[in-house]
Amino acid sequence: MTAEPIGACPGAVRAAPAAALTDVTDPMAAGAALSDRHSATEGRPDRFAMLGRDWTLLPGVFAPVHTASTELFSRWLPFPVGGDFLEIGSGAGVTAVTAALSGCAHVTALDISSAAVRNTEANAQRHGVSDRVRVLKSDLFDALDGGERYDVIYWNSNVIDAPPEFEYLDELQWAFFDRDYATHSKFLSQGPDLLAPGGRMFLGFNTLGNKERLRIMADGLGLELRTFRRRPGAVGGIGVELSLLEVLVG
Repeated sequence: MTAEPIGACPGAVRAAPAAALTDVTDPMAAGAALSDRHSATEGRPDRFAMLGRDWTLLPGVFAPVHTASTELFSRWLPFPVGGDFLEIGSGAGVTAVTAALSGCAHVTALDISSAAVRNTEANAQRHGVSDRVRVLKSDLFDALDGGERYDVIYWNSNVIDAPPEFEYLDELQWAFFDRDYATHSKFLSQGPDLLAPGGRMFLGFNTLGNKERLRIMADGLGLELRTFRRRPGAVGGIGVELSLLEVLVG
């Protein structure tokens, strides 16, 4: 998908269309290629256009301009107007800021990357929603007060199921690889306890991920995974099916 032209300033790079796709059947190789592309400095913009707005992009942060997922999921999510929205892995802050601009009263944005925390803060300030967007450095839910509850919880996950011996070489690799699917397990087991009454939980996913393992985890916890919306797309030039999954609790 390409960004809407509304409000874009001259010189901002637009999200690339899903063209010239490469089919990769080895998720680990795909993850390595994605990590290399997102960490590359040559040709990397320091700002980009998406969802009719312009955004700051800092070095070392997942670059939404290289994928269709950020824009697509931000369009699909049912932001709780007047409610509380929690995003895991906020990256450049597009979804968190969009949530605030869409009417959420309070937005909490978490990321394990220090650079991503700074980037989300910069874009919240850029779009005038710093008073409604709280940004925390956190390994999944670890930085949260146990008493907090949210109307919508969302994570565009690091879908690649890395082996137990996998070693992260930098913070950016957390955006693509989940060692032994430990973070997915933690998201499914701890997330429901953070929901407000009637709250909803969503997971951004794609076909590079291990959906069968995810379903087995969910089944073991008495949860159901439902495809909220899906469509073909691309991540870093790799053709995938992008899915927004809803985690049904109880």
